[in-house]
Amino acid sequence: MIYIAVVGASRCNGEIAALAEETGAEIARRGGVLICGGGSGVMEAAAKGARSAGGAALGILPGHDPRGGNRYLTMAVATGLGEARNAIIARTADALIAVGGEYGTLSEVALALKMGKPVIGLKTWIIKPPCPLEGGIVHAASPGEAVDLAWTAAGIPG
Repeated sequence: MIYIAVVGASRCNGEIAALAEETGAEIARRGGVLICGGGSGVMEAAAKGARSAGGAALGILPGHDPRGGNRYLTMAVATGLGEARNAIIARTADALIAVGGEYGTLSEVALALKMGKPVIGLKTWIIKPPCPLEGGIVHAASPGEAVDLAWTAAGIPG
Protein backbone atom coordinates (compact mmCIF):
# COMPACT_ATOMS: atom_id res chain seq x y z
CA MET A 1 0.00 0.00 0.00
CA ILE A 2 1.24 3.49 -0.78
CA TYR A 3 0.56 6.56 1.34
CA ILE A 4 0.58 9.90 -0.48
CA ALA A 5 0.18 13.14 1.44
CA VAL A 6 -1.53 16.09 -0.22
CA VAL A 7 -0.71 19.31 1.59
CA GLY A 8 -1.78 22.90 1.07
CA ALA A 9 -3.47 25.89 2.61
CA SER A 10 -6.65 25.77 4.65
CA ARG A 11 -8.01 28.54 2.41
CA CYS A 12 -7.60 28.35 -1.35
CA ASN A 13 -9.17 29.54 -4.57
CA GLY A 14 -11.25 27.40 -6.91
CA GLU A 15 -8.34 26.55 -9.21
CA ILE A 16 -6.21 25.18 -6.37
CA ALA A 17 -9.19 23.32 -4.87
CA ALA A 18 -9.88 21.66 -8.24
CA LEU A 19 -6.23 20.59 -8.55
CA ALA A 20 -6.29 19.15 -5.02
CA GLU A 21 -9.57 17.32 -5.62
CA GLU A 22 -8.31 15.74 -8.83
CA THR A 23 -5.04 14.79 -7.12
CA GLY A 24 -6.93 13.05 -4.32
CA ALA A 25 -9.11 11.23 -6.84
CA GLU A 26 -6.08 10.08 -8.82
CA ILE A 27 -4.40 8.73 -5.69
CA ALA A 28 -7.55 6.75 -4.87
CA ARG A 29 -7.98 5.44 -8.43
CA ARG A 30 -4.50 3.94 -8.18
CA GLY A 31 -5.26 2.29 -4.84
CA GLY A 32 -3.24 4.67 -2.68
CA VAL A 33 -4.23 6.13 0.67
CA LEU A 34 -4.52 9.91 0.84
CA ILE A 35 -3.02 11.55 3.91
CA CYS A 36 -3.78 15.16 4.73
CA GLY A 37 -4.01 17.54 7.65
CA GLY A 38 -7.76 16.92 7.84
CA GLY A 39 -8.88 20.54 7.71
CA SER A 40 -10.48 22.76 5.08
CA GLY A 41 -9.16 24.15 1.80
CA VAL A 42 -6.70 21.91 -0.05
CA MET A 43 -7.03 19.20 2.59
CA GLU A 44 -10.79 19.00 2.25
CA ALA A 45 -10.69 19.13 -1.55
CA ALA A 46 -8.13 16.30 -1.72
CA ALA A 47 -10.16 14.18 0.72
CA LYS A 48 -13.30 14.85 -1.30
CA GLY A 49 -11.54 13.68 -4.45
CA ALA A 50 -10.25 10.52 -2.80
CA ARG A 51 -13.69 9.66 -1.42
CA SER A 52 -15.43 10.39 -4.74
CA ALA A 53 -13.10 7.87 -6.38
CA GLY A 54 -13.82 5.23 -3.73
CA GLY A 55 -10.60 5.67 -1.79
CA ALA A 56 -9.53 6.32 1.77
CA ALA A 57 -8.62 9.70 3.25
CA LEU A 58 -6.68 9.81 6.51
CA GLY A 59 -6.62 13.13 8.36
CA ILE A 60 -3.81 13.88 10.79
CA LEU A 61 -5.53 16.53 12.90
CA PRO A 62 -3.87 19.28 14.92
CA GLY A 63 -6.48 19.20 17.71
CA HIS A 64 -7.70 16.79 20.37
CA ASP A 65 -10.97 15.63 18.79
CA PRO A 66 -10.89 12.97 16.05
CA ARG A 67 -14.27 14.27 14.89
CA GLY A 68 -12.80 17.74 14.26
CA GLY A 69 -11.76 17.11 10.66
CA ASN A 70 -13.54 17.71 7.39
CA ARG A 71 -16.54 15.61 6.36
CA TYR A 72 -14.71 13.66 3.65
CA LEU A 73 -12.22 11.89 5.92
CA THR A 74 -12.61 8.14 6.29
CA MET A 75 -10.26 8.08 9.30
CA ALA A 76 -8.76 10.71 11.57
CA VAL A 77 -6.00 10.84 14.15
CA ALA A 78 -6.29 13.59 16.78
CA THR A 79 -2.71 14.49 17.68
CA GLY A 80 -3.21 17.49 19.97
CA LEU A 81 0.07 18.77 18.51
CA GLY A 82 -1.06 21.81 16.54
CA GLU A 83 1.23 22.48 13.58
CA ALA A 84 3.76 19.98 14.96
CA ARG A 85 1.46 17.35 13.44
CA ASN A 86 3.08 18.32 10.11
CA ALA A 87 6.02 16.09 11.08
CA ILE A 88 3.65 13.13 11.44
CA ILE A 89 2.18 13.79 8.01
CA ALA A 90 5.66 13.97 6.45
CA ARG A 91 6.89 10.86 8.27
CA THR A 92 3.84 8.76 7.38
CA ALA A 93 3.80 9.61 3.67
CA ASP A 94 5.79 7.70 1.07
CA ALA A 95 5.69 10.89 -0.99
CA LEU A 96 4.18 14.33 -0.56
CA ILE A 97 2.32 16.46 -3.12
CA ALA A 98 2.10 20.17 -2.29
CA VAL A 99 -0.78 22.00 -3.98
CA GLY A 100 -0.54 25.77 -3.65
CA GLY A 101 0.14 26.55 -0.03
CA GLU A 102 1.19 28.94 2.65
CA TYR A 103 3.78 28.74 5.42
CA GLY A 104 2.30 25.59 6.97
CA THR A 105 2.68 23.89 3.60
CA LEU A 106 6.25 25.10 3.42
CA SER A 107 6.96 23.49 6.80
CA GLU A 108 5.52 20.16 5.60
CA VAL A 109 7.62 20.37 2.44
CA ALA A 110 10.77 21.18 4.42
CA LEU A 111 10.17 18.36 6.90
CA ALA A 112 9.54 15.85 4.11
CA LEU A 113 12.70 16.90 2.28
CA LYS A 114 14.69 16.72 5.53
CA MET A 115 13.37 13.16 6.01
CA GLY A 116 14.42 12.21 2.48
CA LYS A 117 10.86 11.95 1.20
CA PRO A 118 10.06 12.90 -2.40
CA VAL A 119 8.07 16.12 -2.79
CA ILE A 120 6.05 16.94 -5.89
CA GLY A 121 4.61 20.40 -6.43
CA LEU A 122 1.54 21.76 -8.20
CA LYS A 123 1.53 25.58 -8.29
CA THR A 124 3.54 25.72 -5.07
CA TRP A 125 6.86 26.84 -3.64
CA ILE A 126 10.00 26.59 -5.75
CA ILE A 127 12.71 25.01 -3.63
CA LYS A 128 16.04 24.09 -5.16
CA PRO A 129 18.76 23.42 -2.58
CA PRO A 130 22.28 24.66 -3.33
CA CYS A 131 23.53 21.10 -3.74
CA PRO A 132 21.71 19.22 -6.53
CA LEU A 133 22.22 15.94 -4.67
CA GLU A 134 19.99 17.18 -1.83
CA GLY A 135 16.81 17.18 -3.90
CA GLY A 136 14.00 19.69 -3.83
CA ILE A 137 10.48 20.03 -5.12
CA VAL A 138 9.86 18.34 -8.45
CA HIS A 139 7.16 20.34 -10.20
CA ALA A 140 4.29 18.77 -12.14
CA ALA A 141 1.97 20.33 -14.69
CA SER A 142 -1.15 18.35 -13.74
CA PRO A 143 -2.59 16.19 -10.95
CA GLY A 144 -2.02 13.04 -13.02
CA GLU A 145 1.62 13.90 -13.58
CA ALA A 146 2.04 14.76 -9.89
CA VAL A 147 0.72 11.34 -8.86
CA ASP A 148 2.86 9.60 -11.50
CA LEU A 149 5.94 11.36 -10.15
CA ALA A 150 5.02 10.59 -6.54
CA TRP A 151 4.50 6.90 -7.30
CA THR A 152 7.80 6.65 -9.18
CA ALA A 153 9.76 8.63 -6.60
CA ALA A 154 8.35 6.49 -3.78
CA GLY A 155 9.58 3.39 -5.61
CA ILE A 156 6.13 1.86 -5.97
CA PRO A 157 5.21 0.52 -9.44
CA GLY A 158 2.27 2.52 -10.71
